Amino acid sequence: MKPVTVDPEMTYPLVVFLHGAGERGNDNQKQLAYFPTQMAQPRYRERFPCFVLAPQCRDDHKWMNSDWAVPSDPIMQETPSEQMQTVMQMIQVTLKDEAIDPNRVYLTGLSMGGFGSFDLGIRHPDWFAAIAPICGAADPTKLSVLKEQPLWIVHGGSDSVVLPDRSRSAVKALSDAGGSPRYMELPGVGHNSWAPAYTDNDGLVPWLFRQRRTAK
Repeated sequence: MKPVTVDPEMTYPLVVFLHGAGERGNDNQKQLAYFPTQMAQPRYRERFPCFVLAPQCRDDHKWMNSDWAVPSDPIMQETPSEQMQTVMQMIQVTLKDEAIDPNRVYLTGLSMGGFGSFDLGIRHPDWFAAIAPICGAADPTKLSVLKEQPLWIVHGGSDSVVLPDRSRSAVKALSDAGGSPRYMELPGVGHNSWAPAYTDNDGLVPWLFRQRRTAK
């Protein structure tokens, strides 16, 4: 998705959105559910003119090669999954071909995409101004590279698909490394914690767009 009007004299934010397991396929449609559909609404397009990159993971593949149902933290593989490698290539092509502000590239994802957001952020922390993983999980032994990264982590307190302990573990690892991640655990909310997180008019989405990458 592109801004309604692209001014040739301007550059715009890019939001990379990684969908969950239920939106896998090859129709280039299912992955547009939730966040991309929301950002396509006129009021969001007016308030947050931006590019949205929403790749679709193939059936029976994952953004991160890990079992999200096990009650333990995932172990990050040295080599990214085939689908994640494709995402990396898509980001670079989009940055090259479109009017993107390289200091305002944001990464977010839900469920399987929450795993993927952590995975991609760890592999390329210098690419993103902010990362917002929702109901995901990360390898806590790898998270120290994100200690200075603006992060907003969200989980439903009653999530039985990906247990909230996974996000709590990530927050602890980041804090132990000297980071200050934002963490929002929603009491009584199940797996679909992305719904209240993305639609809060004064919450996560406006926060994302306020972030800018700074020179290290």
